[in-house]
Amino acid sequence: MRNNLTDIAGLSVGQAEDEAVRTGVTLVVFDEPAIAAIDVRGGGPGTRESDVLRPGGLVEGVDAIVLSGGSVYGLGAADAVCASLGAQGRGYALMPQPGVPASPIVPAAILYDLANGGAKDWGDSPPYARLGRAALENAGLRAPVRLGRAGAGFGARAGSLPGGTGSASAKSRDGHTVAALVCVNSFGSVRVPGTQQFWAAPFERDGEFGGLGCAPGPVVDLEDWGEAKFNPALRTNTTLAVIATDAVLTPDQARRMAIMAQDGMARAIRPVHTPFDGDVVFVASTGRLALSGPAPLCVAGLGSLAADCLARAIARAVHHACMTGV
Repeated sequence: MRNNLTDIAGLSVGQAEDEAVRTGVTLVVFDEPAIAAIDVRGGGPGTRESDVLRPGGLVEGVDAIVLSGGSVYGLGAADAVCASLGAQGRGYALMPQPGVPASPIVPAAILYDLANGGAKDWGDSPPYARLGRAALENAGLRAPVRLGRAGAGFGARAGSLPGGTGSASAKSRDGHTVAALVCVNSFGSVRVPGTQQFWAAPFERDGEFGGLGCAPGPVVDLEDWGEAKFNPALRTNTTLAVIATDAVLTPDQARRMAIMAQDGMARAIRPVHTPFDGDVVFVASTGRLALSGPAPLCVAGLGSLAADCLARAIARAVHHACMTGV
């Protein structure tokens, strides 16, 4: 196991950055349309094609999921990915007809990195279409997820610390694999006030984010937010995540898993889901391994693992970003 999202059979991850602009794009591409769901928290989300994942919709499978920096400009990355996948013949078509292109289903979510000091004087040509196409090309390499300052987390901040991209995976007792990929640009802090320890420390495996252990004592001041951002504003903070599993899920089961996975953010970031955040969790099933017991119990177990993986991925993102700096 690589301990990242590429441990899930049936998908690949592509990342692309622009160092001058201090931004980037992360893309998850599925070999076949994947059952997917979304759960949105916080006060200022920015999404594309999120309504297609609501209950009762016509389309159940997605071709790709895009996470991007750039706030509203970053949604252009998904447009480019959609166009490229359509040119490859991918997409949904109720009744295929000659000469009528299919419609790739590419949900997306964005985070705000416009005020991080990069060269944002792009006029009417933001870099996100170019970055989206580059991420799609890189997904074809089938490489592991790069952590820290990479992809959509390249220009992010986690409270007052460098933010970034993180990933983690786990295998359930009955053989299913669950993994999380996250881009952390949170208002809240990932570390216990006055210490170097991560809130996610109880869930760490094999020293994956420094092996610092848990804080030595309880938090004395429950209103101390430690290294949270000093002066947040609406829509300037967001943590974006993709949870994937090889388990066969229905859309409703994927939705329940997304709801449960959000608890991983609460385990790793304090405070979280604030009016300043636009936190989004996607869940996708590549459907390689059937559930092996009562479905509600299986989904509960997968959702719990998803929350653990997301908490670990958040800490790994900041740990690796701090090692490389900003």
